[in-house]
Amino acid sequence: MTSSPTPDALLGPADIRELAAALGVRPTKQRGQNFVIDANTVRRIVRTAQVRPDDVVVEVGPGLGSLTLALLEAADRVTAVEIDDVLAGALPATVTARMPERADRFALVHSDAMHVTELPGPAPTALVANLPYNVAVPVLLHMLDTFPTIERTLVMVQAEVADRLAAPPGSKVYGVPSVKANWYAEVKRAGSIGRNVFWPAPNVDSGLVSLVRRSEPLKTSASKREVFAVVDAAFAQRRKTLRAALSGWAGSAAAAEEALVAAGVSPQARGESLTVDEFARIAEHKANRHQEKETA
Repeated sequence: MTSSPTPDALLGPADIRELAAALGVRPTKQRGQNFVIDANTVRRIVRTAQVRPDDVVVEVGPGLGSLTLALLEAADRVTAVEIDDVLAGALPATVTARMPERADRFALVHSDAMHVTELPGPAPTALVANLPYNVAVPVLLHMLDTFPTIERTLVMVQAEVADRLAAPPGSKVYGVPSVKANWYAEVKRAGSIGRNVFWPAPNVDSGLVSLVRRSEPLKTSASKREVFAVVDAAFAQRRKTLRAALSGWAGSAAAAEEALVAAGVSPQARGESLTVDEFARIAEHKANRHQEKETA
């Protein structure tokens, strides 16, 4: 049985600044780095993520390790993916110094999360991350796609991105991220985070988004690539009716209308009113027609 971590194992504001100074680290806007300096906030994130003692958690962008340490307190093991050379080099030592009894439960992958296709150790069951704002959506979708064993995800992102991810059909901010996230998971807003828990304090508020992977994938004969092509086309010109917006994708406005009617969707509708299932039905029509031509 492992001994429980010491109460002061987590990083506070002074620890973060001390670590950063020792490493010569200055948070960069280019990488969207804002370090969490509040232990209560990282514990709240872990609680909200419902991290269990048997979870294998993957964390993207661990930075100086604030959230990493809180995750190690709660999970069976944690794998952190860090792109920054200095931060990646320093994190294992921080874990060993502050939580020696859990150090063997930690692994570091020094890489760009967008290029990660495998992780060391057991398959991840959860993704918990404070995602850099400028790459949050592509990183999230890449991780969900690459690691189907991830059942539960909790990400902290810019509030506006959180709203988009969790938006229902018909909402003004419903768009490509909303539909694509919904392909994989049930998505909902899971809280807000103030600016003062970060160093440096960002100019925007942050939000938590919970994604619970669908127990059954969407029932469709269309591939994910085919469905996402419809989604991208529908929102590329979101003010246009779907008959017009999908004309390029379908080959003509008439072909788009045919696909829409076959899917039970009004050709006069717009992308923001459709569910992911409806996008899948539209994609199916074109895929089926393509197969019919090939077999004819």
